[in-house]
Amino acid sequence: MHASEPLPSAKPVSASRTVISVVALPRDSNHYGFVYGGTVMGLVDQAAYAAAIRHARQTVVTVCVGDITFLKRIYVGDVITVRASVNYVGRTSLEVGVRIETERMRTGEVEHVGSAYVTMVALDADGTPVPVPPLELETDDDRRRCCEAAERRRARLAQLGRAGRS
Repeated sequence: MHASEPLPSAKPVSASRTVISVVALPRDSNHYGFVYGGTVMGLVDQAAYAAAIRHARQTVVTVCVGDITFLKRIYVGDVITVRASVNYVGRTSLEVGVRIETERMRTGEVEHVGSAYVTMVALDADGTPVPVPPLELETDDDRRRCCEAAERRRARLAQLGRAGRS
């Protein structure tokens, strides 16, 4: 997309929603039977990528994984479900919110075990950041998440000393 081309139409948050579910296997865990954080982080990045590319419909790359929180352990045999959707869109960047849940297969109990915010940037074939479609906020939750994401973005850019860019 060139600077002279118009931006695509806004896309609703619902168009980016992504769900990935996998069974935690022994290869994903330590000798205590707890799933490695890195395994979960890989799933978070995959889900964020899928949500971002559904919105942007062009190449996206991970720029920042912020505020990743692990609340509870995940055990071998649990089903790990990672839910992601776009929270905020800047000019070339997107924040994707990710929720991590487990389902204990023996009991059926579903628990929220972690969360993360992943910032992605859309790139053209030369690796230059390109504009992404605006985000259409559909619900009060969407609006709340967008406001919270905008605040996180401001704080992150201020911390980097680049407030006001991109």
